[in-house]
Amino acid sequence: MSLPEAFIERLHQIVPREEIDTILKTFDAPKQVTFRVNTLKSTSHSLEVELTTANIPFERIAWLEGAYRIAPNDKLRLTQTDAFYEGRLYIQNLASMLAPMILAPQPEETVLDLAAAPGGKTLMLAGMMQNTGWLSAVEPTRERFFRLRANLENQGVTNAHTYMTDGRSVGKKCPQMFDRIMLDAPCSSEARFKTHEPKSMSFWSIHKAKETSKLQKRLLLSAYDALKPGGKLLYCTCSFSAEENESPLHHLLQRHGENLTTLPISLPFDNIQKPLERWGKEIFDVRIQNAVRILPTDTIDGFFLCLLEKKPS
Repeated sequence: MSLPEAFIERLHQIVPREEIDTILKTFDAPKQVTFRVNTLKSTSHSLEVELTTANIPFERIAWLEGAYRIAPNDKLRLTQTDAFYEGRLYIQNLASMLAPMILAPQPEETVLDLAAAPGGKTLMLAGMMQNTGWLSAVEPTRERFFRLRANLENQGVTNAHTYMTDGRSVGKKCPQMFDRIMLDAPCSSEARFKTHEPKSMSFWSIHKAKETSKLQKRLLLSAYDALKPGGKLLYCTCSFSAEENESPLHHLLQRHGENLTTLPISLPFDNIQKPLERWGKEIFDVRIQNAVRILPTDTIDGFFLCLLEKKPS
């Protein structure tokens, strides 16, 4: 199945012209499988010994301690290991690992994952917090909520408190409560399209991206309300569209820009792009230029990240 024509046309307007052919090819080929050690149950050294004993060849990710990649045809064997079943490793795209790394929660802090299922980022947050402090994980959909809880239990997370509730209500219920907040917002998942998996893009439309943007704007406002003065908020999506990235951030900064700053993000690779300055008639707040759009490769999915800080009272 081919990518939607409307999606390709929009992608041409978003990513650099010289990168478009390379980017389009990433939707066709299987990506390398990436995973990381669960530091709540194991160490990098112990996991490497397990993988070597199981005769699974792996390569370390140089810029992220405890992260690895293997060839796609080794994924089945990896999922048959005790390390996988017992939660000592977690399969996750590198882009998703970046979000907790950039938010950088500390032990004993109060942290919120506002759209938490299936729980991979929540698990990484818990590991960085060393299972201390208070980690709230919110998921409104029943089936995804129980999958989140099962994943956290299997992975040995004990500092997380899970809530089946709408993230749009959290800011009013918990005003200025959290030191750090992650909002990996529900999105159209454009960066996860696969031409060999028609289902991955069967529900996509420009209309859906615009409708999702409305939800993202309300979630961002809720996150702002829940953030302590001096706290940090990470907004991210696995979509390319400006409606789901720059536009919700612009909306937040228009509402609360006097109390927010955006922080520069430094990444250890060069397949990145500055955010758009405008989309159609909408001209975005210049502070959004501190965000970053990751361009997909055979190892990492496309992703968008913006780190904000609420000014101290």
